[in-house]
Amino acid sequence: MAARALTKGLWGLRPSAVYPCAGHQYATAASIKPTQVKADDVSDKVINQPLEKPDFFRVSELFSLKELFDARVHLGHKKGCRHRLMEPYLYGCRLDQDIIDLDQTVEHLQRALNFTAHVAYRGGVILFVSRQRQFVHLVESAAESCGEYAHTRYWQGGLLTNAPIQYGPGVRLPDLIIFLSTLNNVFQPHVGIRDAAKMNIPTVGVVDSNCNPSLVTYPVPGNDDTPAAVETYCRLFKMTINRAKDKRRRLELLHGLSAPAAPSS
Repeated sequence: MAARALTKGLWGLRPSAVYPCAGHQYATAASIKPTQVKADDVSDKVINQPLEKPDFFRVSELFSLKELFDARVHLGHKKGCRHRLMEPYLYGCRLDQDIIDLDQTVEHLQRALNFTAHVAYRGGVILFVSRQRQFVHLVESAAESCGEYAHTRYWQGGLLTNAPIQYGPGVRLPDLIIFLSTLNNVFQPHVGIRDAAKMNIPTVGVVDSNCNPSLVTYPVPGNDDTPAAVETYCRLFKMTINRAKDKRRRLELLHGLSAPAAPSS
């Protein structure tokens, strides 16, 4: 009896193996588990690797202060339309027109692009929002070219706060909302900023001198009316999202976590 118990105990401690049977090979669960654990460790390493460097995606090289100046990002509104919370972001006033401090714009824009890259790298849903009719096609094209979403129409109340009732249970809200303009018109703030703050959804917003930056997670002080400025914002966010997704794809291929895409015929 003692010998049988000892044999049973040794049988439970023996290393897992692969057994052939009728031309097929079967592995024990113990032999599969280390492989799964190793794959999970590699996957966690790929996800957490961007956190090791402050500028892992090198968004600082995507633009310069001179490019922002040429795109007229520094031009604000008339002094009479100035919002009091935007005063720290202003360089001065010339001919009764506010001038935005581009040194601060560069710093805040790099933070916003870096955060956007991390969200895109982790597979987050990003929503572009703008209520300016002249930039509808530009914003929608930028979102489509990087595989994300855009909302350029009237913002219905409860679009975020009442989403389970409007669209059904289990609906996924965006992980990041990018506001190319934080106003519905000259004076009325966009309702989506308030709703996103209620739902704890991070936001990136271009705030002009007449905007309220208090509810925006990553405010970017800059002109939101000039076509050249809005085109610059769309180009930078599009390049950042595509760069982050390509980086994730390359790292997964490097660690063998995904198969390469099949060549198109």
